[in-house]
Formats: sequence, C-alpha cells, structure tokens
Amino acid sequence: MRPVDLARPHGLSGQAVRNYEAAGILPAADRTPTGYRRYTPLHAAALRTFLALVPAHGHATARRIMTLLNTGATEEALTAVDAGHAELLADRRTLDAIERALAELTPGPASSPAHRATTVGALAHRLGLRPATLRRWERAGLLRPGRERGTGYRTYTADDVRDARIVHQLRRSGYLLAQIAPLLDELRGATSPDSASAAIAERRRRLHTRALAMLNASAETGRYLGVLDGGGAGGADGPAE
Repeated sequence: MRPVDLARPHGLSGQAVRNYEAAGILPAADRTPTGYRRYTPLHAAALRTFLALVPAHGHATARRIMTLLNTGATEEALTAVDAGHAELLADRRTLDAIERALAELTPGPASSPAHRATTVGALAHRLGLRPATLRRWERAGLLRPGRERGTGYRTYTADDVRDARIVHQLRRSGYLLAQIAPLLDELRGATSPDSASAAIAERRRRLHTRALAMLNASAETGRYLGVLDGGGAGGADGPAE
C-alpha cells in the first residue's frame, strides 16, 4: 500500500502517515529498490490502533503506547494503558467528590451579614480538624477569613464555613491543596442548584464518552498485539507510492 492508500479511509493525508512512521507510531516500512515506502496490513492495524487510542488517552500517551508496542516494550505499553484507566477512575471519584461538595453550596439563613461569625476554634471543632489545618488552608489561598477588630482574630462567615466544608470533603477524597484551588473556584461559581446539576451531568457525559473510547482502544490494541505476535504484515503488497 502507498501512504495515500493507508491514509484515505481515515480522512488523513499521505504526509500524515509518513509523519506517523517517522514518530514511531507506525512500524518502519520496507522500501522498494527505488526508495518508495511499502505499507502492509501491519501498518494499517497500527494506524487504526493509534487513532482509537487518541480519544481515549490523548495524543501524547497514544503515541507513547504505540512506540512502546512497536519496539517490543509490551509491558510498558500496557502499563501506560492501565494508567489511563486508573486516571478515568480517579476522574469519576473526583466528580463524586465535587457532587458531594456542591451539596454544601446550598445557602441557608446563616448567609445573612448579621449572622455571628465563627471562630477558627469553633470551625475546627465542627469539622473535626485542628485550627492549624484551617490556617494552612488559608495560607494556600483556599480560605479567606476576615479579622476581628482590635484582636485580629480570624472570623469565618457562612460562606467561609461552606468553603471549609468543601475543602475538607475534597481533602478526604485525596486531593492536594494545589488541586483543590481550581475546583473550589468552580464550585464557588455554581450560582444555583440547576447550574451545578447541569455541570455535573456534562462532566458525567464526558466521562462516559471517554470510557467508551477506552473500550474501543483496548479492543484495537488487543487486535494489534495479535498481529504483532503473528508477524501480521502478511498480504500482497499494493502499488508503491
């Protein structure tokens, strides 16, 4: 097969196929005596596998998996696949943690400015934490308590308490402080239960789509391994490029 023969069914250009070969995504092609590339069913299987891996694992990881497979580093390639599935599971757990944290965003009567602020000790006791933990979260920019006039003591409004509960929930789910900051900003931006529900539904849809892509990629990878194990370059050569 010529590069264009390999590329056309996937809406690619012949140059894209040559680039994939140069990057190690496709095995090195044999050459005719005049230097033209000759692609085989092995290369067609490699291209199908790579194109299935991209939506499942991203371009960089898909490229790494293919280069590992093509150089015989099968265990390393499968480890990279496993890491992608573990990441998907972590994303699902992230979404669950966000959903639980969003439950803390429901405003209550304590949102009134007249409500008496909570002290660091009282809040720490309520959450089962040490005051030092709340101060560390503050230094990380996750909490923004006010200060009492005269004494300088920290005071936590209802919104501050809500944020502390969110941080506490995400920390219990294994998040690092640096990971929590963007999530907290997103949660603060949920202006209503409807907007929060819509955001969660969209995230779940994306996870579902990625999970299906991973299933397809795993199937293609398994078929490609079978071709590699069987030497699968068989079949008559098509016309040279």
